[in-house]
Amino acid sequence: MTSSPAAQARALPEPDLAAVMGRLSAKRMLATVRELARDDYTGRRVGTPGGRAAATWLAARLRDLGAEVDLVRFPVTSVRELYGTPTLEWSIAGRERRLEHRREFVEHLASAEMPRPRTAPLIADADGADIRGRWVLAEAGDWARACTRAEAQGAVGVLTARDTDAEGWMPKMITGPGVRTVPAIGLRTDLHRHLADSLAHTPVQVTGSMPLRQVAVEGLNVHARLPNAAQHTHGDGEHAPRVLLTAHVDGVGDDPDRRLPAAADNASGVAAVLEAARVLSTTVTTPMDLTVAFLDAEEAGAWGSAHHAPRVPPDTLVINLDGAAQLHQAASVEAGGPSHVLLATLDQAARLSGVPLRAGAMASDNRRYAAAGLAAIGIGMGMPGYQTPAETPERVEADTLMAAARLVVATVWLISRQPTA
Repeated sequence: MTSSPAAQARALPEPDLAAVMGRLSAKRMLATVRELARDDYTGRRVGTPGGRAAATWLAARLRDLGAEVDLVRFPVTSVRELYGTPTLEWSIAGRERRLEHRREFVEHLASAEMPRPRTAPLIADADGADIRGRWVLAEAGDWARACTRAEAQGAVGVLTARDTDAEGWMPKMITGPGVRTVPAIGLRTDLHRHLADSLAHTPVQVTGSMPLRQVAVEGLNVHARLPNAAQHTHGDGEHAPRVLLTAHVDGVGDDPDRRLPAAADNASGVAAVLEAARVLSTTVTTPMDLTVAFLDAEEAGAWGSAHHAPRVPPDTLVINLDGAAQLHQAASVEAGGPSHVLLATLDQAARLSGVPLRAGAMASDNRRYAAAGLAAIGIGMGMPGYQTPAETPERVEADTLMAAARLVVATVWLISRQPTA
């Protein structure tokens, strides 16, 4: 008499976790990061040919593992798109200065579209000031009030203060507050202060453009069910554990004149999940329903996970990895939904894999799954060069990729030994 697949799987030798983790390849993960950061993918913004090509490439890699793969399309609205390089320059006492986009100024996400440069005097935002036909210098942190006055009184546009990262870049974003009816430009804080000081004793003339629009696009998720040597249901009628591994594949997209490779956010997380899936698909010998979702449109407001979460079985345990490029003291972990057991398992896996954890906010796709009532944990391990041209593959650390993949593999390995009714 032939035994059932579940019985056959139970008869296989128990895999040793250290041996399972030893199958992980940093070289393979780094190759995935380099692939997704290539020029061809143009920063992988949702709705672009590059974004779709990245999803298609990942679908092929999952099929190579023997997975059942679906590409799922969904609508995405209100994505900010730069279709030209913004300009900003000024003239103070006859001396002109042209500023560098993303180093010295940047698009404000509430900005109205202004495709052609407009020149006008600059005036500081103040009660009673006549701002009609002028550029308005908003007080630091008070852009919304300045925009409201500018809209009501016919100003040309608003300049507001904006900080840079530690390397002097202004990170790019593609979703934000509601769009206003006047252009708004973020100016580096020290330059904003320089203009305020200059206005106190001399006229300032400003010229600026903002080729920024909102677009509606189509997102593309990659969903996959991994092969398993055992059935998804135990012979005694118990349901095997369901685990979903997720990472968003999209980036904010290239600027018209700059590459934004999106290697850390989140090619690194995708690479670690893909490698963990490869190892788990050949080493989990107990019944388990293991799925992977490479999600689109996280940068545009987590649309991919919002579309997917309501369709996930309610007893699924979700592990989301957003950033696995530079582990400092510990990985950040955020738990949501009924995740007490999952969090305890993750903590045990961290000890077994040697990865330190700390509680920290993870505003990523995990929150969409938690909001749908699922046990969901978000994990992050650093994003050097976050959403700037400096986010290159060379800055993704092999040791951090290995730490992320070890943590995921150990967690799933432990869950596979905890069947639920």
